Parts: sequence; structure tokens; C-alpha cells
Amino acid sequence: MSVASTVLARLGELRERQEEFYRDLHRNPELSHHEHETATKAAQWLRGLGLDVQAGIGGTGVVGILRNGDGPVVLLRADMDALPVTEQSGVDYASEATASDENGHTVPVAHACGHDVHVASLVAAVELLSRSPAQWNGTVVALLQPAEETADGAAGMLDDGLAELIPTPDIALAQHVLALPAGTLGVRSGPFLTAADSIRITIHGRGAHGSMPQASVDPVVLAAHIVVRLQTIVSREIAPAETAVLTVGSIQAGTKSNVIPESAVLQLNIRTYSEQTRSALFAAIRRIVDAECVASLSPKPAEYEVFDSFPLTANDTEASERVAAAFTRHFGEQNRPIEKQSASEDFSDIPNALGVPYVYWGIGGIDAEQYAAAEAAGRVAQDIPVNHSPEFAPVIQPTLDTGTRALVVAALAWLAK
Repeated sequence: MSVASTVLARLGELRERQEEFYRDLHRNPELSHHEHETATKAAQWLRGLGLDVQAGIGGTGVVGILRNGDGPVVLLRADMDALPVTEQSGVDYASEATASDENGHTVPVAHACGHDVHVASLVAAVELLSRSPAQWNGTVVALLQPAEETADGAAGMLDDGLAELIPTPDIALAQHVLALPAGTLGVRSGPFLTAADSIRITIHGRGAHGSMPQASVDPVVLAAHIVVRLQTIVSREIAPAETAVLTVGSIQAGTKSNVIPESAVLQLNIRTYSEQTRSALFAAIRRIVDAECVASLSPKPAEYEVFDSFPLTANDTEASERVAAAFTRHFGEQNRPIEKQSASEDFSDIPNALGVPYVYWGIGGIDAEQYAAAEAAGRVAQDIPVNHSPEFAPVIQPTLDTGTRALVVAALAWLAK
């Protein structure tokens, strides 16, 4: 047996407990920066294994350190937060939770992105490694991160002294459950997840009665022109071989049908795989908005606010090849080529700040037969719920087994004797 197979031979002994732990997390999701119970439950699991556990890092972040002699230091990371989404998955452990958001509004909460899979997989993987010390040497750093969805959880842990609390890793590893067939996984070297930025743009007009539009500068019409013109950036200014996404997700203006308002607020989201394309999008957005404001006789310049910025996730080439080789040896054909993903993450802030390489991969969470039927019908986009959908809920198995095994196999690519 390989070292990985030896360590994973005891997975069956904790599968039932892990599955119940996962169901509990799924029923009881918590919003970004409020992951108190989730962090407590994960920390209790790690303390039960004898790890040196530190909690409350960057608010609710948790670190557990498993030492097993001299050797490499491997950081394994999972994110913990959930989303303000009403779950409609139909599973019998679905969330019915609500919470107050940052504006004091009561909102539904659900693990519609699969972070509960990540937490359950991480604690189980660490337990398996702790049960087989004869098979490996080194140190495992289990890191449970808050507030991935708001793009500031990793930075918050770093600002709270994470670098001084853990030994410097030789490699950082993380994964995400995706809308792919359960039981499969894949890793890709180089850019894998996009950088993302949200932009809030306030444009100014001159208010007036709806019956006297000649006395106004209508910001609603101005916003409409901006939205249409912004669609030409990707289609006409970005090379077809380069990937970029620009979405206008929100327009807010006015209070009454016969009142032309003073201003309008647009919220945009952009996603790119290179700094050059990111800079080009920012420049084009500003150029178009400013020009449309001038054309409409806007009384003052537009105002710009960039928020929720996610870094590019670009896997280290050498480390990715090592992980891919380990996955192929252990998973065989389950390890499949995986395309770039247009989602975004803040995980890379941690290894980037620590100056260490990292690898981030995807695992499938959709029932394999359901996915195959949708694929055969050419209806994957229509029939398969994706992350952040109210209907997204990964099948428990083989998703948890795959996530647990992947973390163990990848870690042992550095730690195995």
C-alpha cells in the first residue's frame, strides 16, 4: 500500500461522525465575520486530536498545529462563512437560519457555496494524519478562515499576526467544491480563479418634476446609456483570446414615478486573469462613464468606490505538478483536467503574504448521474445548480470522501516518509 492509502485506510472509522458534523454545519450556517459557532465546533474537533489550537484570529479564524517531528510545513486551509441566501435544495438538513446583515436587516443564511464541505473535509483529513504519525514527518497547519465571501477574511487573519502564530509553511493548499460530478477532482497550474473587483459608481444629475424633463439632467437615462456602452468593453476592447467579465449587477435611482432624481448608483463587478486586463477594464469603465456624464451635462463628475477586491488565484507550476501527480496515482481517472474558473477567492492573500507557493484545486459535488444526464441533454447550464444558487447543496458522498482524501494525498506529497 502507498503511504496515502495507509493513512486513508481509517477513513471509514470516522465517516459517520464526519457526515453528521457536516449536516450540523449545513443546518447552522453563519454569515461572514459571524462564524462563531462554526469556528468553535472546528476548534473543538482539532483540540480533541491534541493539536495546539488558537482561535479568534482576525475575528473568528482558527489555526491548529499538528507537529510530527522534523520535516516540511504544510498549510491546509478551509473557509467557513455562508451566504445571505434562502436555501431551496430540498435536502432534509437544509438551513432555515436567519441573521442580521451588516445593515441590520434580517436575511436568510445558507451554505450555498459549499464551505461546510471544506471545513468537514479539513478536520477529518487532519484527524487521519494525526492517527498515522509513522507514515509522515513534518508539521500540518490547519487554518480555518472567516469571511471569504467578503474578500477580507484572509487579510484580517494576517493583520492579526497570523505570520507570527504559525511556522512558515513550505506549501499552502486549499480546495473548493464546484458544480462538477461528485467523486472527481482536478488541479490546474497557473491562473485558475479570476481576480475580482466590485465598483460602486455614483452619477449626478439635476432633479425635476417628471412633467418638466427639460429642467432636469436625468441620471436614469444617463445610467442606461452607461450600462449599454459598458457592454462594448469586453466585446470590442479585450482580445477574444483573453478572458474578462463585466457585470452591472445593480442600478439604484429615484423614489417615485413622476420625480426625476438627483443621482443614480451603479454597482459593477469585473473578473480578470491578468493585471493588464484588469487595468484595461478599469480605464475603459472610467473613460466611458466620464464621457457619458459630459455628454449628458452632468453637473459634477462621477464618484468611484472599489470594494470587495479578490486577488488572482494562480497556482505555482512546480507545486501543481506535484499535486497533480499525487492525485493521478491515488485517484486515477477521477483526477480530470479542469478549466479555469471565473469565480474568485481571497485564499492566495495568505501564501502571497507569507512568500510561499500554493495550490488550489476543485472537487465535484453534483450527483454523477444527474450531471451525466444534463450533459447528455446539453443542459448543464440549465439543470445543474451552481455555487451561490439557492438549490446548490453538494451530495454528501462521495463529496466528503473526495475532499478528505484530496487534502491528505496533497499534504503527503510533501510530508510522506
